[in-house]
Amino acid sequence: MSFRHLWAVIRKELLHILRDRGTFLLVLVTPTLVLLLMTYSLAVKIQHVPIALLDYDQSPTSREFMHQITAGDDLDLYENAASMEQIEDLLIKGKIKAAIIIGPEFSKDLLAMRGLSLQIIIDGTEPETGGFAVDHIGWRAESFANDILADQILTSGISLDSLEPIDLRIRSWYNPSLEPRIDIVPGLLSIVLGFPAFSVALTLAREHEHSTMEQLLATPISRIELLLGKMIPYILAGMVNVIVIPLIALAWFDVPFNGSFLEFLLLSAIFLFAELSMGMVIGVFMKSQSAALALSFLVVLFPGFFLTGIFFPIAALPEMARMESLFLPGTHYAIITRGVFLTGIGMDTLWPYAIMLVILGAAFTGTAALFFKKKLA
Repeated sequence: MSFRHLWAVIRKELLHILRDRGTFLLVLVTPTLVLLLMTYSLAVKIQHVPIALLDYDQSPTSREFMHQITAGDDLDLYENAASMEQIEDLLIKGKIKAAIIIGPEFSKDLLAMRGLSLQIIIDGTEPETGGFAVDHIGWRAESFANDILADQILTSGISLDSLEPIDLRIRSWYNPSLEPRIDIVPGLLSIVLGFPAFSVALTLAREHEHSTMEQLLATPISRIELLLGKMIPYILAGMVNVIVIPLIALAWFDVPFNGSFLEFLLLSAIFLFAELSMGMVIGVFMKSQSAALALSFLVVLFPGFFLTGIFFPIAALPEMARMESLFLPGTHYAIITRGVFLTGIGMDTLWPYAIMLVILGAAFTGTAALFFKKKLA
């Protein structure tokens, strides 16, 4: 391999990145913009869900119960309904996402320890919001019932200590507040840093589409020199995002960074090598930029959402999908980013994933070099 030949191709691609506005935006600006947009759209904290109440009991206990249900910013009482027909009308018009129907024997059943005569209706067209309402109504109803029963027990002269042999305390490590963005932002890095892979595929396809590949074919540059020379500039551009995006995650989204930044840079460079090698394979087979871009979305972006464990646990996927996920660099990098950002683990724990990325990168690069022919097709 000639360093002079390699540098000539690298210099050509660096100049193209700097001079071509579309490539510059795709490589250096798009990852940051996509991270911001996806974080704000996916890491949404549900609040102020409108609900309605139909109270058949009309007792002080039922009114106190409803006051506790709507305390805070999670659930908002939109209307006190007078009938089931009104509840149905509010759900059809989308003005409420859930309704609470309190039975006529609510307070009597509660004081007699016969449970809660309570019905919850949710809008199934938005299951996430409806499920959120059910969860919050459920645990607040349980808390309310426990408080009422505790008051009864104390009134009867029984000590609560004798009835509470279990002291269960739950702690959440690494993300105590369970904020969605703390988990999503590090995982999204494996998606947004994949955009340079699009550019690698596009740059090879562009050479064929614009017939400039003929000029390269007339040079003494070898196949591997040409492919590496095309890929290395995009790895360097990707490393700029590896520095900028964590700073945004820290300053803008308050995502903790507990690991070693130098190890993170090294692991990110290995990931970019593997990811861009996959894009290089696409560019070798595609002869037009439109086809290369479409296949890049299908091979790089879409699997990154569904098969890398960012949003859906890999263990919950079908066996075939779990096997496919192992061949995606983003699967291993998502584990790395979450480990470095949140738990602070280093290379002593993450080395198997680094080795897998090296293997994938070498395999993709070898495949691209094997099928890339320095002759006109």
